[in-house]
Amino acid sequence: MDNPVSERAPKLPRVPEAPSFSDDYARDIRLLGAYIEICEERLSALPPPTERSPAQQGDANQVNYAARQARHHFLDRHAGHVYDDLTAGRNQALRLNELVFAAADRLPGLVPTRAQMAADHQLPQAAKSGGEVDQGIFFAYLLRQRATGEHLLRSMLAPTPRALALLPEFQRTGHLDLGQAVVQRDGCVAEVTICNQHVLNAEDDAVVEALETAVDLALLDDAVSVGVLRGSALAHSRYRGRRVFGAGINLTHLYEGRITFVDFMLRRELGYIRKLVHGLDHGSTNTLLDPSGGKPWIGAVETFAIGGATQVALVLDHVIAASDAYFSLPALAEGIIPGAANLRLGRLVGRRMAQRLIFFGERVAAATPEAGALCDEVRPPELVGRAVDTAADQLGDQAVPANRRMLHLAEEPNDLFRDYMSRYALEQAERLHSPDVVAKLRRTWVDRRTPAAPSGGSE
Repeated sequence: MDNPVSERAPKLPRVPEAPSFSDDYARDIRLLGAYIEICEERLSALPPPTERSPAQQGDANQVNYAARQARHHFLDRHAGHVYDDLTAGRNQALRLNELVFAAADRLPGLVPTRAQMAADHQLPQAAKSGGEVDQGIFFAYLLRQRATGEHLLRSMLAPTPRALALLPEFQRTGHLDLGQAVVQRDGCVAEVTICNQHVLNAEDDAVVEALETAVDLALLDDAVSVGVLRGSALAHSRYRGRRVFGAGINLTHLYEGRITFVDFMLRRELGYIRKLVHGLDHGSTNTLLDPSGGKPWIGAVETFAIGGATQVALVLDHVIAASDAYFSLPALAEGIIPGAANLRLGRLVGRRMAQRLIFFGERVAAATPEAGALCDEVRPPELVGRAVDTAADQLGDQAVPANRRMLHLAEEPNDLFRDYMSRYALEQAERLHSPDVVAKLRRTWVDRRTPAAPSGGSE
């Protein structure tokens, strides 16, 4: 039987042919804005995404495809102009959210406005407009070009304003409770503890904010020479009193539309995780005069490191796992890309094992030989803290920073990371808004979750 809704739906006018862009930046901005306005008018004539018939969704897909092709062509020609326009010729260091919303204000139609994204953020993932895909296109082209990509990467290595404001208090007291994370200085060691206990220390936008602030403080404080990353002890009935390194992305928040592309997916990779590797950038125009290289970091993996928690463990200098802990990276169960794990994992564990972890959700027990590529020491749970102290003494040696700088330069040069993140921005934004992601979340987590155990990979 024909769909009566589809029969009554007005036929959308055909989307006009996309404009042909030139080397005239100002002209092309006007052409793009006018074309996107036409496309948005077509979309506004349709019902919301969850109320569309298959035919209407097909119409929406055609309009979105046309609009996104125009954005691709515009940025392919003008990404450098756009970035220089927004950053005053690369004289301003803008963070991801500042940059994308400045683009929305200055170049109408290129990316969604702040108001559009705020409205989207109130919707479940299945009902969103897909504006984050346009943000992914934007960042993909900025990262693709070496000049703009390098400037953006360095901008994201700057300490956050929140951390700079809190630094005097941390230097005075050696302790700050940031809500979702706590940072504590003991001698020359700063321990950063993730505290999101009701969801097994899973990460969301707020946790990423807290962790970047905590990492910044540890890096800014000259009294600190070694950092430790650890999960808090839980009050959860099954894990009561036990520390948990992390359960990855908060899948409930993802399903509910509360995980954002810019402030979670991109900020996490370009912010606190990359700061764990490279430290902070203090704004010198000569990179050889500002090679901070960061500080060595120790990870204490207790109980489990699932998904994003395993991603973090890959970049730490020394990982100590409890003998009853395990690692897993079940990307396919979630339907998304596990951050930069695809870049780093094969180097550590080999291509075959990387595929088993990502494609088949293989769980690696810390006490097995296979875990030797994921952790450096395995200790009984009650001895993990002592092992952390011993490792911190070793990594506090003054020769460590220079050597770790050279190791990271050899293993993951900036160009390699930048190229990866350019493609990641595009692929991950599309994955987040793919119908199969919502279906997988419902099937593997939302409909099956219990209060007794983490999901097949994340919360």
